[in-house]
Amino acid sequence: MSPADSAGSSGAGGGTLPTLRGGLATAVAIPRLELVVEREAGQQSQRSVVLDGDLFRLGSYPSNDLVLSDPLVSRFHCRLARGNSGWTMSDNGSLNGTRLDGVRVRDADLPLPDCHIELGDSVVRVRELGPGAVASVPQSSSFGELYGESLLMRRLFGVLEKVSGSDATVLLEGESGTGKELVATELERRGPRAERPFLIVDCGAISPNLIESELFGHAKGAFTGADRRRIGAFEAADGGTIFLDEIGEMPLDMQPKLLRAIEAREIRRAGENEPRKIDVRVIAATNRRLESEVNRGGFREDLYFRLSVVTVRIPPLRKRLGDLPLLVRVLLRSMNAEDATHLFTPEVIADMQRHDWPGNVRELRNYVERTVVLEQAAPASERRPLSTSPPAKSAPAPVDLSVPFKVAKEKVISEFEQRYLAALIEDAGGNISKAARQARMDRMYLYRLLQRYDLRGGSLKD
Repeated sequence: MSPADSAGSSGAGGGTLPTLRGGLATAVAIPRLELVVEREAGQQSQRSVVLDGDLFRLGSYPSNDLVLSDPLVSRFHCRLARGNSGWTMSDNGSLNGTRLDGVRVRDADLPLPDCHIELGDSVVRVRELGPGAVASVPQSSSFGELYGESLLMRRLFGVLEKVSGSDATVLLEGESGTGKELVATELERRGPRAERPFLIVDCGAISPNLIESELFGHAKGAFTGADRRRIGAFEAADGGTIFLDEIGEMPLDMQPKLLRAIEAREIRRAGENEPRKIDVRVIAATNRRLESEVNRGGFREDLYFRLSVVTVRIPPLRKRLGDLPLLVRVLLRSMNAEDATHLFTPEVIADMQRHDWPGNVRELRNYVERTVVLEQAAPASERRPLSTSPPAKSAPAPVDLSVPFKVAKEKVISEFEQRYLAALIEDAGGNISKAARQARMDRMYLYRLLQRYDLRGGSLKD
């Protein structure tokens, strides 16, 4: 098992996690699965492997936990993950799909203790075994500005404590709103480069034709509009840390240049021939599943492996609903609104725990803030970012015939676009990339529309 998986699965591989400095720890049994390859590329087989941990990858690439020599199996075909309610299987956008007991599925609960998974022309039997090792999980309910009492979060804190003391490249995976930037900040704050520069680059919010200059800088006259020399983020962060947020949005033609910068530790400004040596720790984050992007050719395989030296997966809020009471108290304290604690009664908390929180902690913060302002808690489990019922019909606005048809039409379209974009961005939690995917439109076109209507506020992210 690779270092990335052992870190990302919080104890995979049978090792023990470090305790937080000076803190107590709890012993937790590590799950164990036996994977038996009963058929491989159409040939009978009885090859088996026993794996300890709570996240395993299956595919044809050598770095997988179970490697299948089957031309119909994708490089990163699927993954098995242990959650609060048991084991789940997720297909990574494989070319030929994954079947569970004969039924093609994308995401499904595994009917353990015994089931069969079909990948390409191969069949793998999955058996749940008793735990074979014990992991040490911190008892602390916080890691800097990260909070959580659940086992998922305490495991995460143990992983982050170990990772923060190293200088390794880190890939943070997690849904929008789970706090990836906060995790990156804590890693930098506790790391060996804490006193050095820390730069954040939002890869999704930069125009594709400017991202090379943003990362590596440019010489005067390198392109139209380059009227002065510019130092890029990598050079500015020399000796420190650079955080590449939403790395999954990196244009494909830029990825080889980023790979060289990370591997060779040197950059070349646009318009210059001489390389410049740099010493930078890289932390990257994405809300995409990069293994799926590699499968479909949207992300370079070599860059993925260079970034995922250590992979840390941030759990979504719906996987740790037991943390809600603590998170509410923390958010109230951050708003200086602790006197509003009485608004969050046990009944309100119970209702909140029935909600999926698709916007994660970012959505939770908005809900808590709205509750404080209105002095009343709306039913969280019934909230919808966009109304699902048709609006009440009203009389159409009168037509002003003194206005030319073209001008009147453009006004109506403009008003619609502003309303639609405002609702879209609110629903996406301010995440431009997520909003573009939801609206099925080009991200840069959406970016230009937001600029046109001056809707790019400080809450927007990519």
